[in-house]
Amino acid sequence: MKGLQGKKALVTGGSSGIGQAIAIRLGEEGVDVAINYVGPPEGAEETKDAIEHGVEICMKEMSAAGTHPILVGADVSQEDQVGAMFDQVLGEYGRVDFLVNNAGIQIAADTEELPVAAFDKVLAVNLRGAFLCAQQAIRHWLGAGIPGALVNVSSVHQVIPKPRFVGYSVSKGGMQNLTHTLALEYAARGIRVNGIGPGATVTPINRSWIDDPVKREMVESHIPMRRAGDAEEMAAVTAFLLSDEAAYITGQTLFVDGGLTLYPSFETTWSSE
Repeated sequence: MKGLQGKKALVTGGSSGIGQAIAIRLGEEGVDVAINYVGPPEGAEETKDAIEHGVEICMKEMSAAGTHPILVGADVSQEDQVGAMFDQVLGEYGRVDFLVNNAGIQIAADTEELPVAAFDKVLAVNLRGAFLCAQQAIRHWLGAGIPGALVNVSSVHQVIPKPRFVGYSVSKGGMQNLTHTLALEYAARGIRVNGIGPGATVTPINRSWIDDPVKREMVESHIPMRRAGDAEEMAAVTAFLLSDEAAYITGQTLFVDGGLTLYPSFETTWSSE
């Protein structure tokens, strides 16, 4: 895609799932990717190897130089760790062109039983973390006088309620407004802010229903396209939104959901005509 080769990106939560696929896709497009992880870095090391392997294959076809992925550990909900992470990335790359806010968690419980600490934890990672990282990236872009592009990895649940996951739903609703607000605030200064809204996606975090044929059928029966998406499909849309192909797009969330946000219960007419 246009405008990706040679750029520098930070992908939070990049050690597995959608974040890993985004990091790999950007690496294949010639982007140097800083892969953020929290906790044991084994998964992140595998991501780095996968990026380097993917870049090697892609670069043979493109006859271009390889990229330089790095690992950066940080809990994105902690301001000091986010600041240190950006210092490390900028020290290594000199600049950051793209930020992908992908780090996220979810905790299931009936709302009346959900501990307040659990609600706070989900918002701290999903929403506060996205804000802290966006703030650092925007400060860098404005201070350096360079354009930037940011993609927030949200969810269909920024518009579709998710009972028993109130913290997750609230955090993603907040991420939608974060996307809108930052896009409007900084559009005139060369900064684009968009989001993707994945639907049901085949990732390690969803193994409980992916590996159970009955549960998987229940999930996929609600999707108009009758299948879950895969992480690579989410990565492709993210790469597009970061690229120059999307240079006139800001403040949008592109739902990658097989039609899940199309009110699938209306697929067959049951309302009065």
